[in-house]
Amino acid sequence: MKMSQMHQETALSRCPNCEEPLESGDLFCGACGYDLSVVPAPPEDHPTIAMAAPVEGGAPGGAAASGPGAPTAAASGSVEWSAAPVAGGSAPGGAPVPAPAGVRFDRPSTSGSDSDDFELAAPVAPDPRTFAGAAFPEAALSPPDGTKLCVACRAGHVDPDGYCENCGHAQPRERDHMEQELGSVAAVSDRGLRHHRNEDSFAVSTTALPDGSPAVVAIVCDGVSSASRPDEASAAAAIAANESLLESLPRGVHPQQAMHEAIVAAAESVNSLARDDGRAQEHDPHHHQNAPACTLVGAVMAGGLLVVGWVGDSRVYWVPDDRTTPPARLTEDDSWAAQMVATGLMNEAEAYADERAHAITGWLGADAYELEPHTASFKPDRPGLVVVCTDGLWNYAESAADMAAAVPPDAHERPLHGAQVLVGHALDGGGHDNVTVALLPFAVPPQGAGSAYSTA
Repeated sequence: MKMSQMHQETALSRCPNCEEPLESGDLFCGACGYDLSVVPAPPEDHPTIAMAAPVEGGAPGGAAASGPGAPTAAASGSVEWSAAPVAGGSAPGGAPVPAPAGVRFDRPSTSGSDSDDFELAAPVAPDPRTFAGAAFPEAALSPPDGTKLCVACRAGHVDPDGYCENCGHAQPRERDHMEQELGSVAAVSDRGLRHHRNEDSFAVSTTALPDGSPAVVAIVCDGVSSASRPDEASAAAAIAANESLLESLPRGVHPQQAMHEAIVAAAESVNSLARDDGRAQEHDPHHHQNAPACTLVGAVMAGGLLVVGWVGDSRVYWVPDDRTTPPARLTEDDSWAAQMVATGLMNEAEAYADERAHAITGWLGADAYELEPHTASFKPDRPGLVVVCTDGLWNYAESAADMAAAVPPDAHERPLHGAQVLVGHALDGGGHDNVTVALLPFAVPPQGAGSAYSTA
């Protein structure tokens, strides 16, 4: 039977309300009185079936899927779905299976071709998207603990490859957007609007000094996109630096020395990625020319001190709680533009307007010329907020004054919200890069309170 013939039989041979057989020309059902004039005209193109089985394929790279099996926004605000038809049989009793409600009809009709002579398969189970819980997820039955549901249809399970087993939709990567709040420190990282993945990473933690006073740590890393595996490099560096600080600070190592050691540990961790890529260096003379690489910036608050350390062009800003006092940038970029300014060859405006401005001159990686960790120690005399960020943020708030203006007034009380606002500021500005920011509120210790580093 051709598809066009099946449409006509489905629409006219049985009552859509009670399934009573009809005769040609009936205006009302003789069994239930249903007004047959309200039956919609049969579509001119091929219906698509409910997704009873996974759709093959999907959009790679975590991008929104398109084509068969992809969601599209309907005029009512709901989500419509489509799936490629599959060959099959009919429902019990021989009745053709109509397309369920909410499924798109998006294939052009070619009813004159014998290739359209197929019947729709009866779904092996009701399509979960037709349940009330699909439109209102809170009304659906709770899935077993640990089950990850599709972000698109909210019904299908997600397979190990990151695709929905029901609709085939590619799921967002876990690193596309990350947030963490730990006591008084918080961080947010986002893929941005242009990059296909998030190559930034961060680590935040708290520990205690030997005298019992608290120490707060924030590490932010930015993968070098032109290098191989930049996302792995940034993650490895953030983890290694954080673990190093958590090991050394409780032993009484001075925070500035601990930061230096943490950067060295991070560099070694990134270098190991180049050694572990399965290629023998003697058989690959270009082994280190495109090694995994990243930048790193970190901050430690301990014993009344604020210690920062960095390699690359990620930055730390100081924003005082009293906005009538000036903010400050606490780091200097390892970049072409910074070198031009430092040597007096260009002023800052000219250097950062140059297309070479963001070329970095320092990074962590096996192909780095040499490792030069930068560290600095400060002892603020007033409370404020420490902003640790990648260039994905400071590109949209470059000066200390601009950054202070972007920080919400209550960020010292709500650091996670403040970090979210700053990421939103970068996305509103264009989101051309991955965006990562950590906020550490700094409280000045009471006068007379001693610590291991109060005289440093």
